[in-house]
Amino acid sequence: MEVQFFPYRDFYLHDKKEYSRVLNEVLSRGAYILQKDCHEFEENSKKFLDCHDFITVANGTDALILLLRAAGIGQEDEVIMPAHTYIATAASVFYVGAKIVLADIGYDKLIDPNSIEELITDKTKCIMPVHVNGRICNMDKIIKLAEKYNLVIIEDAAQAYGAKYKGKSAGTFGIGGGISFYPAKVLGCFGDGGGIVTNHESISKSVRFLRDHGRSDNGKVESWGLNSRLDNIQAAVLNYKFTKFPETLKRRIEIANMYYEGLKDCDGITYIPVFREDKDNFDIYQNFEICCKERNLLKDFLNKKNIKTIIQWAGMPVHKSNLSGINPDSKLPLTDKFFEECILLPLHPLLSNEQVNYVIEMILGFYSNN
Repeated sequence: MEVQFFPYRDFYLHDKKEYSRVLNEVLSRGAYILQKDCHEFEENSKKFLDCHDFITVANGTDALILLLRAAGIGQEDEVIMPAHTYIATAASVFYVGAKIVLADIGYDKLIDPNSIEELITDKTKCIMPVHVNGRICNMDKIIKLAEKYNLVIIEDAAQAYGAKYKGKSAGTFGIGGGISFYPAKVLGCFGDGGGIVTNHESISKSVRFLRDHGRSDNGKVESWGLNSRLDNIQAAVLNYKFTKFPETLKRRIEIANMYYEGLKDCDGITYIPVFREDKDNFDIYQNFEICCKERNLLKDFLNKKNIKTIIQWAGMPVHKSNLSGINPDSKLPLTDKFFEECILLPLHPLLSNEQVNYVIEMILGFYSNN
C-alpha cells in the first residue's frame, strides 16, 4: 500500500469539475486583484473566526511583517519567539530590523511562558507565540506576561486557521495573527496565500494600507508599503474550499484520533498529541507530530513500506540555522531534544481508514521487532 504525505495533485483531481468551474468563472470576468472573491473570502473568514477584521495578503510571512510594521516594531526592538518554528517567523522579525530572541518549548511542545519571561529585557517589545500543528499556545500565561511587561502580542497562526482556545480563535489574543494558506495547510489554496486576523481597528486600517504599496483609498501613495495582495484566483479557490471546511476539520480529527488510539500504548513513542475538544481547547490538526525513539530508523523503515513522512522544517530549529541575526548559542535543551525525535505522519482528508491503519500497523511492527 502507498501512503503519500500530502498528494498535492490529487486535491485538484478529486474535485476537478468544481475547480474548473471556479477558475473559469474568475478568468471569464477578468477579475484578478482585490475583486469580489477576495472580499467575500475576507468576510467569510471574519464571521468564521469571530474577529473585527480579516485582511488577505500574499503569504503568511508577509502577514507577520505587516503586523510588525503596523505595531511599530523595528530597530533595537526585541521580539521573543520559539525556536520551534519555521524560519519564516524569524524572517519577519529580521526584515523589520528587530532582534530575534529565541525561547524554549514546554511539555506541550509549544513556546514555554517561563522561558519567555527569562528572556525579557528593557528592549523587549513583542512576544510572538507560534501555534504549531493547529494547537494554540497557553495564551492565558502569555497574555499575563504581556500585560506585566507592557508588550505587544503578535501570533504566528500560520498553522492554526480555525483553532480555538477558550472560545477565541487563533490570532485574536493580541493585536493580530498571521495565517498561511499554503497548499498543504488545513485550508490551502493552489499557490501562496495568507491572511491577517485582528480585533483592532487601528491595526486593520494600517495593514490594509501597507499591503497595497501604502496607497490610501483614493489611490494616493502616502507611505512605503508592500505589494502583498492575495490574487483573486486563489481567493476564489479558498472560497470554494471554505464551503467544505467543516467536513475537512472533522476528517482530520477522525484520523488524528485513529492515530492516537492505535499508537498510545506503543513503547517506542515518547510523545503523542491527545485530541483536545473541551471548554478550553479546539485543535485542528494541521499535522500529526509524534516523538519517538530511533526516529531516523523508523523513517527509513516506513519509506521502504511506501509510507512517506516528514521531519518538520528539515529537522532544523531556528537557532541551528546559521543565518545572520540568529544566536547559535541559544540554550534550548527541550527544543534540541524534540528535534532529535520528532516526525510527522501523513494526515490529510483524502487518506482512507485503510491507509491510516496501515501506517499504525507498520509503526507497531517496527517497534515490536526493535
